[in-house]
Amino acid sequence: MAGCCEHEVQFEGVSDTYKRRLWLVIAINAAMFAVEMGAGQAAQSQALKADALDFLGDALTYGLSLAVIGMSVRVRATAALFKGLSLLAMGAWVFGTTLYRVFYIGVPEAEIMGVIGFLALAANVTSVLLLVAYKDGDANVRSVWLCSRNDAIGNVAVMLAALGVWGSGTGWPDVIVAAAMAALFVNSAVQIIRQARHERRAAVLASQ
Repeated sequence: MAGCCEHEVQFEGVSDTYKRRLWLVIAINAAMFAVEMGAGQAAQSQALKADALDFLGDALTYGLSLAVIGMSVRVRATAALFKGLSLLAMGAWVFGTTLYRVFYIGVPEAEIMGVIGFLALAANVTSVLLLVAYKDGDANVRSVWLCSRNDAIGNVAVMLAALGVWGSGTGWPDVIVAAAMAALFVNSAVQIIRQARHERRAAVLASQ
């Protein structure tokens, strides 16, 4: 939406409809974390575990996003900065555990990976559709959109990994997909951190 003097006004999350949708997305992510982590352990799939961890991180950071709606730009930007750093740490963890599996490789259960990957994809497509109208908001709102988008991409990747494991009879497709997801986490973290830092600087300058 356009603001005065032709400046673009970013959506800040102050909307009952947006808050209701965010609560629904939080519930979806929390439920899928429990389902996918259990399935990842049963299937011995690093890609499923990485995606489950992303669900948990999203549920927690979405809760933080909800808590700071309506607060000052500086507070919202600081919250987004924290979420960006958390996503960066998550990417590092997934990359590290993926390296571990390179040296201790096993063949995960492709059937479980495929079924749970499809279920997770359905959950994340629902979340993306709920939030797509708000993808161009401030750093706090945009971080929610990026995380949801990452989840949907990650689920497609898990399903491709399952197909690769089934076709090759090795665990390497699972490892490769987990590493790619780690790279996606890091890329999104950099975007969130960059925008949050810009908004924090602008808020400081505006207060002077």
